[in-house]
Amino acid sequence: MAKVSRVGDLIVYRRLVELHLRVHDLSLKFPRLELYELGSQVRRSSNSAPANVAEGFNNKHKKIYLESLSRAMGEIRETQHHLMIAHRKEYLPKETYEDLINQYNECSRMLRAIDRTIDAGSSL
Repeated sequence: MAKVSRVGDLIVYRRLVELHLRVHDLSLKFPRLELYELGSQVRRSSNSAPANVAEGFNNKHKKIYLESLSRAMGEIRETQHHLMIAHRKEYLPKETYEDLINQYNECSRMLRAIDRTIDAGSSL
């Protein structure tokens, strides 16, 4: 297992950043009416997930680190909600929507694995 010395070493962090950039680009194609409504919300929540991972990364207080992971998972769920609404409003094609949801689900699983590792007393 590779040594994780900075947040950028975490695969899940890098994936969440890439997902945010993709969601950001897609949201800019929403109808003008939605750019500052749904578009803004999905951009903020998709950015907040990796930001929370970064904020809590390797914090010497285990509870703070675990809380940041919990907040990141909450932001993923919020992003998935906004993506579902965008899909239902026909701003995202089914294939794009499903791909994004699947990738966010994978990131959630990765964050839960980190959570379990930290909770068990190990460090990254």
